[in-house]
Amino acid sequence: MQGTLYIVGTPIGNLEDLTPRAAAAFGSADFVAAEDTRVTLKLLNHLGLKKPMVSYYEHNLKERGDYILSRIEAGESCALCSDAGMPAISDPGEVIVRDALARGIRVAPVPGPSACVTALAVSGQATGRFVFEGFLPMNARQRRERLAALAGEERTVIFYEAPHKLRATLADLAAAFGPERGVTLARELTKLHEEVDKTTLGAAAAHYAENAPRGEYVLVMEGAAAPAPEAVSLQEAAQRARRLIEEGLSPTAAAKQAAAGTPYSKSEVYRLLAREGET
Repeated sequence: MQGTLYIVGTPIGNLEDLTPRAAAAFGSADFVAAEDTRVTLKLLNHLGLKKPMVSYYEHNLKERGDYILSRIEAGESCALCSDAGMPAISDPGEVIVRDALARGIRVAPVPGPSACVTALAVSGQATGRFVFEGFLPMNARQRRERLAALAGEERTVIFYEAPHKLRATLADLAAAFGPERGVTLARELTKLHEEVDKTTLGAAAAHYAENAPRGEYVLVMEGAAAPAPEAVSLQEAAQRARRLIEEGLSPTAAAKQAAAGTPYSKSEVYRLLAREGET
């Protein structure tokens, strides 16, 4: 009987955020697959656990992935974790989850903190609809193309960034979306020096031009404003109402539907219809 691949969320900075279920998953697993075994060793020591560990990171995905999945197929259970947060989100774990499912292996989530959702929740930006971009490409051309593709994006956009790249990223964002675009910078979430700053891209770029960025950042950027509706004249609204009447609507219902989304009231459209009907 094959085992299970557990996808275990770990704290993004504060060990008190480790859930009892995550601790139990580490305790019951036969072995642990970790992005950086040194980081995960500290977590296991905190829990008082000793577990065999396998490193699984960006540059050994194929070799180690096959090894891990073969052990699970042989009956062992594995707890997969990243250095912080939920594995497989902007993380190499994405690959092993896909491969495990393709091989018919059970993949069980053990939810935990996620930096992008945590930052979004405290950002003060719109949270109903958002898009997660993670880290922007390092290649200049690819980065320009990615930002150009987001030009009309109306949903809130979330980026990750390392401190040594933050200044360049803020400059690129301000150039692409305008210095007045709103953004929230969440720094060192759940840690001692946690900071959440709701500002604009221009103000953030100016601030960090004078102050050294410190810690890991999540940038939660305001979406683009919805395009203004095209101006519609009262005459055009009345013409639309006439077409609706021809399609079977009553004059009152047609006037109401034609007025929707325009600066005019149902009564204004209806009165114009009535006047034109008298001529």
